[in-house]
Amino acid sequence: MSEPRHAGATNSNAAVQIDAPGDGRGSLRLGGGRTRLMGVLNVTPDSFFDGGRFVDVAAAVAQGLALAEAGADLIDVGGESTRPGHVKVPAAEQIERVVPVIRALAAETTVPLSIDTTLAAVAEAALDAGAHWVNDTTALRGDPALAALCAERRCPVVLMHRFEPTRSPQSSPPPGRALVQQVVARLAERVDAAVAAGIAETSLVLDPGIGFGTLAADNLAMHAFVGEFRGLGRPLLFGTSRKSFLGAATGRAAPDRLAATAASVALLARAGVEILRVHDVAAMRDVCAVVDAVCGMTDAGCETERGGPEA
Repeated sequence: MSEPRHAGATNSNAAVQIDAPGDGRGSLRLGGGRTRLMGVLNVTPDSFFDGGRFVDVAAAVAQGLALAEAGADLIDVGGESTRPGHVKVPAAEQIERVVPVIRALAAETTVPLSIDTTLAAVAEAALDAGAHWVNDTTALRGDPALAALCAERRCPVVLMHRFEPTRSPQSSPPPGRALVQQVVARLAERVDAAVAAGIAETSLVLDPGIGFGTLAADNLAMHAFVGEFRGLGRPLLFGTSRKSFLGAATGRAAPDRLAATAASVALLARAGVEILRVHDVAAMRDVCAVVDAVCGMTDAGCETERGGPEA
């Protein structure tokens, strides 16, 4: 692997503090031997797994509190599905869906809240209602105003890579290390763009975009070569929960992919990925607890035991 892009390239066993402004409730310590979980809360009628279950405000708030009780370290609230073929939801409708939920959760739990949106207007309303993080699946490409908002609010930001157009079996490079290195290079560009817009690099978390324009084999490659992402120098977030690449590997539909999700979570936790975005927080908390305990038996953790990110 090439030399790290940033001098402070992260090691999965080194703790990194992500600070949020205000009273500090949105701040989170990452790494240090403990895998963090971001609980998924879709306030949508059409998300691929739980669409329609939490469109009612009371149901969504109850689910958010249940995620917190189950051990979520972050709760990611979204008002627009990002499943393949999803219908775009106007900002006003997203705001109507998520703001009452965020406001209620901010009053009832101390778990940091994230807004999953690509639109500055939605992010602003959510931050005003009590959200702490912004999770943007376009890595600040979708709405030019979002980067300026995040810089002004000094909030933590998740930058997610996506392939547009969607890759095909004929796309180059094929699934493998070179493909992962391409994603790394593109994420590096988005880090530079965010910093140029005034966002502190220490506020950034990077997501390779499992399932966003990728082939099933691409997603497997991102598990196999996860160490390639370490040269970016920022904490990582992976969202693999119940996604279709797990169905391709097992032949199971989304409701039956809990065990497959657990396998993915275990692999990524062992590799030192700092945040895992999941639907089933209680079950995945147990998976991560075991992996973290095993990795804690070595002086430097499982990643170094396996040869580290340069292997």
